[in-house]
Amino acid sequence: MPDYIKIEKGLGPDGRIAVVRFDRGDGINALSPEVMRQLTAVARSFEDDGDTSVVVLTGSAKGFTAGFDLKDPEGRARKTMDLGALRRSLRVGPRLTRAWQEMEQVTIGAIEGFCIGGGVALAVALDFRVMASNAHMRVPEIGLGMNMSWQSVPRMLHLIGPARTKQAVILADQRISADEAHQWGLVEEVAEPGKAFQAAMALAEKIARQPPISVAMTKLTVNRLAHALDDLAGHMDLDQFALASMSEDHKEGVAAFVERRKPALQGAVGRHPTDGRKSAAGHARPPIRDSHKVYYGIILRDVSLDIPMPIM
Repeated sequence: MPDYIKIEKGLGPDGRIAVVRFDRGDGINALSPEVMRQLTAVARSFEDDGDTSVVVLTGSAKGFTAGFDLKDPEGRARKTMDLGALRRSLRVGPRLTRAWQEMEQVTIGAIEGFCIGGGVALAVALDFRVMASNAHMRVPEIGLGMNMSWQSVPRMLHLIGPARTKQAVILADQRISADEAHQWGLVEEVAEPGKAFQAAMALAEKIARQPPISVAMTKLTVNRLAHALDDLAGHMDLDQFALASMSEDHKEGVAAFVERRKPALQGAVGRHPTDGRKSAAGHARPPIRDSHKVYYGIILRDVSLDIPMPIM
């Protein structure tokens, strides 16, 4: 296990609480593909753990996570992948969120600072969320010409309903404060600044005092009923993400964000530089959809926070 992920077990009543701490020590806590694989493995490591009833997932004191780490070499390599390789690479996110959603133990997220993009996707895969009053969430994908993925939209829909889900996802520049998140139903409890973990542990202790088998069966029943139809739409968000990332709007959205201007979005698909040129025989060449045009590998900067701002 890497040193930025720590697992503590045997805490709380009868030692039934575990804590997973994810802190890369850089104030950003971004999710690189390797970090996501490690966090997926952590979730799966609890599959045969009958001694743990509750798992608390927490990030750093400055932030839960700023989302996908696009400066990571593996993430940057996506811009040179063909569509098949890109689809395989993109599966790491859905695997992460599904692994945490399907844990038998009750899961609680303790959120300080910021929770952005992929961080929101991970948080809504948990059973409960406790958020510091000065923290915020944000989903920047739409403003950058992409869709919210990792099967997050169905999970958000269950938590906050259709209108609020559209508001959170489509209005990409909108920060969701802790109070708003609580009013909407996106988080279950708001704590004092710096106290999200303590509040999450207090909730974990209440759950850990309940009969563990009944708790596990109840969680399974609720999840199966709530998420029974999710795959009808959730399965395709990976392909939507791959497709959207090839669009001109995606490139324009990213460029406008970096240049701090309003984007000129037109709903245009990507075009290859040779589109419209004639072949040696004088025939018009058909448009080519070049999967290498996927625009990855930059870190956006949130001006007000002055931290690198990854996207999913």
